[in-house]
Amino acid sequence: MITAILLAAGESKRMNGENKLLKKVDRVPLIKHSVKNILNSSVDELIIITGHQSNEIKKIIDKNKKIKFVYNDKYKDGMSSSIKAGLQNLSKKTHAFFISLGDMPEVNKEIYNNLIKQLKNNKIIVPTYKNKQGNPVLFSKSFKEKIMTIEGDIGAKKILEKHREIVLNVETNSRSILKNYNTPEIFDN
Repeated sequence: MITAILLAAGESKRMNGENKLLKKVDRVPLIKHSVKNILNSSVDELIIITGHQSNEIKKIIDKNKKIKFVYNDKYKDGMSSSIKAGLQNLSKKTHAFFISLGDMPEVNKEIYNNLIKQLKNNKIIVPTYKNKQGNPVLFSKSFKEKIMTIEGDIGAKKILEKHREIVLNVETNSRSILKNYNTPEIFDN
């Protein structure tokens, strides 16, 4: 079973008081694009981590049996707290998991499916564009305990650095793996 942990708990601090996940892209709230892309892929389970404006996020996401919402009451402690909340709620059947960012609506199902196809035991699968690492990152479940040790407002970058020898970089032809919608200017383009 492949699970995606979708981080949607942050406060959108660079958005001048607006929640970026609720802002519309092509007349649809940003978070709905990210959810749809994951649900249309081969991912078996989607854990959406909420925090800031949790009820508003939950209200706009259509019901689906693959989705499980987890509220992170420590979301103000940063991204690592949301990742840990997701890891603590993985299904026992999960053998690999994505850490996905809610503010990357252009990462499509083909990117998810291509990363899943590359899955090898005890590997970390990272999408790249022109040799730059991006998101989402796919981890074998064997990394769960290591990732549970991260602290602060960071993702699992330190884990990637520590385990370079088992990172499999998968080149994509899409800049979307590098493009976060986290400032007002990006929404205006």
